[in-house]
Amino acid sequence: QVQLVESGGGLVQAGESLRLSCTASGSIFSINAMGWYRQAPGKQRELVAEITTGGSTNYADSVKGRFTISRDNAKVYLQMNSLKPEDTVVYYCNVKVRTTLWIRSDNFWGQGTQVTVSS
Repeated sequence: QVQLVESGGGLVQAGESLRLSCTASGSIFSINAMGWYRQAPGKQRELVAEITTGGSTNYADSVKGRFTISRDNAKVYLQMNSLKPEDTVVYYCNVKVRTTLWIRSDNFWGQGTQVTVSS
């Protein structure tokens, strides 16, 4: 299976920055995309940012211009600038991988890292 190890969450004041990091390891044939999601209590998990093979990116409207996703092989980063209190939530690393020659795409998740932004 695939394991994702996340780090970088913490407590900051509004307007400050954090950088989340995630490293994927395990049974990976190839990586199709890596990204970050977040989930607030009582809400569905939502995409924050994703980067695909080739460097294409996709951001949630709420973070465009503030967050930047980047990837280095099996590592993905999320630079979060100008943080707002509404960014306070658990962030989850995600990887879409081809695990074998016969399975073209599968999703794996990290355990989550808490980001708290105080006003």
